[in-house]
Amino acid sequence: MLAVFRAPLARPTIGPVSSWTLGPENGTLTLHTGVTGAAARMGHRLTIVMDAWTISVDGPDDQPSAVSLVVDVDSLRVESGEGGLTPLTGPEKTIVRSNALKTLNAQRFPTIEFHAEQIGKTAAGYVMRGALTIHGATRAVDIELSVAADGALSLSTDVSQRAYGIKPFSMAMGSLKVADAVTVSFEGRRPGA
Repeated sequence: MLAVFRAPLARPTIGPVSSWTLGPENGTLTLHTGVTGAAARMGHRLTIVMDAWTISVDGPDDQPSAVSLVVDVDSLRVESGEGGLTPLTGPEKTIVRSNALKTLNAQRFPTIEFHAEQIGKTAAGYVMRGALTIHGATRAVDIELSVAADGALSLSTDVSQRAYGIKPFSMAMGSLKVADAVTVSFEGRRPGA
């Protein structure tokens, strides 16, 4: 499960801005999981919030030259679970969190990182091409970031756990398992926008 994003500027200013950062006070980084297998109806589709992360942006407002994201894996918090035979309780959220941290091997790989190597403008914002590192594995990814006129930032992208050497959590002899694709979403606002 991972996260990836970048934040540019909605409205150009006179003169370059050398750098700025975003954190949880500026937005929300969320993971959404699905369920699969013969017993999928028994499982919960999870909403997981990452509570500790930093996005750093360098370059002029109208064309960032570098963006990086660092996420603290241990900041993972299970916010909710949809579906399942019964609602997801507080103690079950604790168990789910523990299982997720084990699946991600958080003690050995405490961060998830994205570093954009190329940033291009699109009609809706920017596309960032760079290296995403999860669970000690690095893959090239393209991430599209939407930028609204009022400075609102948003993105949604799917990440394959298996592509990063992560075996999705399963139980009941594999009849209930977390889907391989995890949707990473970001909603936020650039500081000062």
